[in-house]
Amino acid sequence: MTPLVTSLPHLTIRQKVLVGVIIPVLLFAVIGVVSYQYLIRLEATLGLMEMADDLSNTILEVRRYEKNYLLYGHAADFDESLRYIDQARTMLAAMAADVRDGQAHRAIAGLIAALDAYQARVLDLGSDGTTASPAQLLDALRQTGKDMVDLSLAIKNTERSRTLQLVATLKRQLLVSGVFITVSGIVLALLLARKILRALGVITQATAEIGKGNFQTLPVPHSRQSNDETQRVLEAFNRMTRELKRRQDQLIQEKKLSSLGVLTSGIAHQLNNPLNNISTSCQILIEEQGECDPAFAARMLANIQQEVLRARDIVKGLLEFSRAKDFSMKPVALAAVVANACRLVSSQVPSWITLTQDIAPGLVLDLDAARMQEVLINLLLNAAQAITEPPGAITVTAWEEAGMATITVKDSGEGIPDEALGKIFDPFYTTKEVGKGTGLGLSIVFGIIEKHQGSIVAEKTGGQGACFVIRLPLPGSAPENA
Repeated sequence: MTPLVTSLPHLTIRQKVLVGVIIPVLLFAVIGVVSYQYLIRLEATLGLMEMADDLSNTILEVRRYEKNYLLYGHAADFDESLRYIDQARTMLAAMAADVRDGQAHRAIAGLIAALDAYQARVLDLGSDGTTASPAQLLDALRQTGKDMVDLSLAIKNTERSRTLQLVATLKRQLLVSGVFITVSGIVLALLLARKILRALGVITQATAEIGKGNFQTLPVPHSRQSNDETQRVLEAFNRMTRELKRRQDQLIQEKKLSSLGVLTSGIAHQLNNPLNNISTSCQILIEEQGECDPAFAARMLANIQQEVLRARDIVKGLLEFSRAKDFSMKPVALAAVVANACRLVSSQVPSWITLTQDIAPGLVLDLDAARMQEVLINLLLNAAQAITEPPGAITVTAWEEAGMATITVKDSGEGIPDEALGKIFDPFYTTKEVGKGTGLGLSIVFGIIEKHQGSIVAEKTGGQGACFVIRLPLPGSAPENA
């Protein structure tokens, strides 16, 4: 069995299951055949033991009628004694035909000889032609009868001992077989389950990582079998992981482009002011060309330079927001990220909504600035859309607390129903009217915060607007969910 066990790890799951079924069936078959043979032998021995017991009782009956005859001299007792002798001889013949043991054959032969001698002495005692004295005949008869009883008891005890020995052997054989089957079953189960459970454990862990937004492929062990199920499952799981990552990136980029479309009209308005200032300054310089005071011309040029830088910053912020980049965390001043997000959405916030920032000074976090800016833009745009009546207010605050940075985005809008608080981060779930939201914004926000090893929740406000709370680990501190 050793070569088979050593080759099991290289079998496919289907082959292992087949082996795991065939081997126990074969073991049970072998044990069943052996046990059946033992039961046949036990049945035969029990029959012999019963015959030996009947023989012993018959021999005792012979002795009883012998004593009755000697005491009372009745001829009927003499005839009964001879009848039981014949019956005992018949039993011995039947036993001799069934016995296979040499020792039992010798004991039966001895008892037959003793029975013949006893019968001869009984006949001598009943006849008048004997030359021996009655006392000698009685002594010989009693001694032969005693030998006959001892031999019948010996046969009976021998068969009983053989029966008990067979029972003990059968019990031992069943115990050893049970232990062997149990150990074999455990070994086969371990060999069968090791590869499956290990692969399932890896897949379970990888699934949990995917739930956290970490799309990592699994190492695929190379098997000798071309149709190894575990290898094919892991390869299929890796294809699914790569496809999920690709599609999530597509969804994030589509959501970003959607937000970009919302911001574009406002950005155009923001660019219009510096462009007007640049155009005005250039017209003045053209009209005053050659006659303009140098100091005044310098101020005009400085104004043009300032407006160009202002326009560049607006366009740069828009490009950084729209550009797809790999996730990269580095120390960033949170106040700058919040300021950039507020500047990008400011054109989409009506004038009757106050946008306030209250960020703790010097608060630096390990962030992917572009993605954290995307989180804030999503939350700010949602907040602005939730405020339908003036006056309105949106407040972004941040502070340090117990090794974590806490960021809140509050608004004075309609708020979120309590029953929806547990579902708003689910993909494609939205509280907006049909056609006004895809339900992807907050799920993407949730994934980005998870990648930063932080958490985001929507707190109950009792209908007084919405409040989103983001908690991020400070540099050098343990993540909140570690």
